Amino acid sequence: MSAHQEHTAHGHDHHHGDHDHTHASHGSLKEYATGFMLAVILTAIPFWLVMGKVMNKSSTTGMVLLVFAAIQIVVHMVYFLHMNSKSEGGWTMLALLFTGMLVFIMMSGSLWVMYHLNHNMMPAMMHEAETKPESIKGEPMPMSKPEAQSMPAASAPGPASSPAADSTKSMPSMQ
Repeated sequence: MSAHQEHTAHGHDHHHGDHDHTHASHGSLKEYATGFMLAVILTAIPFWLVMGKVMNKSSTTGMVLLVFAAIQIVVHMVYFLHMNSKSEGGWTMLALLFTGMLVFIMMSGSLWVMYHLNHNMMPAMMHEAETKPESIKGEPMPMSKPEAQSMPAASAPGPASSPAADSTKSMPSMQ
């Protein structure tokens, strides 16, 4: 009795290649090469944008980098993880969408909470940032004694013949 007749006798009357249709197919060398090239390009462009300082605003650069990162995630999922709407009856795509929604809700909610906590819990910090220090307002800063001593008497601040000015002139330097 041959091996095929033995399989048929035991009730296994299916071909060995039939089970490949129920599982997700693995990619070919061409698909992997395409995915690799896309991944390299999607890495090189953001690297060039940052290192070449192509954009003036860092916020714009950050947004462009996020878009490239999202595209690269999709490339990895399609070309390397073989996720599409046909694999496993569409459940992998449904699970991916659900995960994406949860991540978006959690991230946006966390950012919203942190922004409002910072805004509502630190009101004194906001007022201090609005007032300028005296050194920025344009008023002259007081000079130290060595600076006042090195200036000529005509340009020194205050009255020229004060007793305090005379006492500082007669004092020896402590250098």
